Amino acid sequence: MCPDGFPSCADPVSLQTEAIQRRVTPADLRVFIASCVAGLAGLLFGYDQGIISAALLTIEHSFPLSLFGKQAVAASMVAGALLGCLIAGPISDRWGRRPIVALAGLIFLLGSIGSGLAASAWHLTGARFILGIAVGGASQIVPVYIAELAPASRRGRLVLMFQLAIVSGILISSLIGWLLSGHAWALHLLGRGGDWRLMFFLGAVPALMLLIGVSILPESPRYLAMRGQAAAAMRVLKRLRDPQAAPEDEMRDILNAASETGNWRTLFSRRVRPALIAGAGLAMFSQMTGTNAVLTYAPTILSGAGFGHNVALLTSLGMGIAITLATILGVWAVDHLGRRRLMLCVLPGSIFALFLLAAVFLHGDPQNAGRWLAIIGLLLYVLCTLGSINAALWLVGAEIFPLSVRGKGMSLVTISHWSFDFLVSMVTLSIIAILGVSGTFLLFALITVSAWLFIYARIPETKSRSLEAIEESLSNGTFLHHR
Repeated sequence: MCPDGFPSCADPVSLQTEAIQRRVTPADLRVFIASCVAGLAGLLFGYDQGIISAALLTIEHSFPLSLFGKQAVAASMVAGALLGCLIAGPISDRWGRRPIVALAGLIFLLGSIGSGLAASAWHLTGARFILGIAVGGASQIVPVYIAELAPASRRGRLVLMFQLAIVSGILISSLIGWLLSGHAWALHLLGRGGDWRLMFFLGAVPALMLLIGVSILPESPRYLAMRGQAAAAMRVLKRLRDPQAAPEDEMRDILNAASETGNWRTLFSRRVRPALIAGAGLAMFSQMTGTNAVLTYAPTILSGAGFGHNVALLTSLGMGIAITLATILGVWAVDHLGRRRLMLCVLPGSIFALFLLAAVFLHGDPQNAGRWLAIIGLLLYVLCTLGSINAALWLVGAEIFPLSVRGKGMSLVTISHWSFDFLVSMVTLSIIAILGVSGTFLLFALITVSAWLFIYARIPETKSRSLEAIEESLSNGTFLHHR
């Protein structure tokens, strides 16, 4: 008798299932391509969120910006995102997932052009608000759309392509911000302020790509089943699954889940409440730990601490590279280590980095070796935070809600995300003025400790479980038993 785990002694059915999962089929490629096209919305999300950090350094050369004005320009996109995610969920449950992806692409295009044409701080704030509507809609619908297309064995890495697209957009924005800031030919091409205007105009390129790519996207089979279009849902599912993976069995589970009706009252019911707490709480902590505030204001913080303009932008670029590498690792880790385990293992690195940054800035602006420690601390912080809680946020939110209220549930997750992002974006520079840089990083460190405790207590493991199995655990009260 062979030892446990040797292939020659494994169950033949298990070996066949594993072989199906590992073999790349035309159906797998269709799911992958659809995920990449939808993921362009994530690229736009990251680019438009990241480019403002570089643009803020030169916008004031075109029109004056007070401390409040800088925070308003940065936070206006977040305010728009709140509106976008509020309306995207109910509309996606009524019209479908695919039309909302297309609508987000159109709004991204209009917002990018409007930002580049801004003639005043108020004009720019309004254009960024429009961009925020697209960002909020995309952050609500794209993870849900990809999760509903993907097979359980690959769902984690495919949904995380959205997060990878976000951080890739941030990285691209950091690179473009560094290359264009104060560049002579940009100023010559577009006149005074041409550098930051071109930064915004370039966001129209992936928006156009998304609008063109939407034409090849299928509608979600789970949405079609929920709307009573079982035959159409089965046709789409057969195109997205290998025949050996028994799509008929998956369709039967989907139809059983789709037979239930849901509304806002269902979402707040005792049965669904554990999922709502998990999703909204994780979204809250992803922002309260300071991630987007640090990404947005890092160049401003470093410039104020005596770092040169170019060093500040290069550090921002380094942070973009770090979070991209962290997310690539997360794409592998969520389906191997698991969502919950990844966050619990990696988030302590963020806590250490924040305490390090608090210590480095304790006596004012860092000097000599302290400056290198500040840069190392920032890179470690974004590496661990974006590689854990921010990597798993959109995935967990898209997985845990029942089909009948998935759009509405993800809306509340994104509302939580953008509400706290708006709050943190609006008060970060003010908090720094009151507590100092050291005190601000210390505050973020203590909040991150609370986030770790919340994940330990309230987030279940969803790795390799079907969406229907997760929904069943809510019904039978075992949602938090999966660790």
